[in-house]
Amino acid sequence: MLEHPNRRKAASKLTRAAVVGLLLVTALLMLVISVGAWETLMGARALQVVYIALYVLIAFFVARWSRGVLPVAAALGMILMIFAIVSVPGWFARAKDGFTDPPIPSDVVGLLTAIIVPLQLLLIAFALRGFRQAWNVEVERPA
Repeated sequence: MLEHPNRRKAASKLTRAAVVGLLLVTALLMLVISVGAWETLMGARALQVVYIALYVLIAFFVARWSRGVLPVAAALGMILMIFAIVSVPGWFARAKDGFTDPPIPSDVVGLLTAIIVPLQLLLIAFALRGFRQAWNVEVERPA
């Protein structure tokens, strides 16, 4: 019988829960931003949808103890963090007169986008921590 001793540790369970939670919260924030600012997101619509789908898919695999997607989650988090950092000033600049507001005010979209930045920092840290915890180690025990 094969056992995974590192998966039983409280630190591993907490790390897995944190990574899944951060991925799902980020996907939810991106969904709110996408729905609320769909008309304003000219060229980024497809990228938003792909990111949301990837984050939900990665959360599913991490919930099943897949260690291999953790570096992918960290890399995607880094890229998304860069996109968010670059786009935050643009959303706040749209809050002035002369711009058409999306259904959600531009200030709120800017704030939601700014919240994504620390979430991605946490995601990167927890994903790399989970990768170091060696969830894939198997020990054979007699039945």
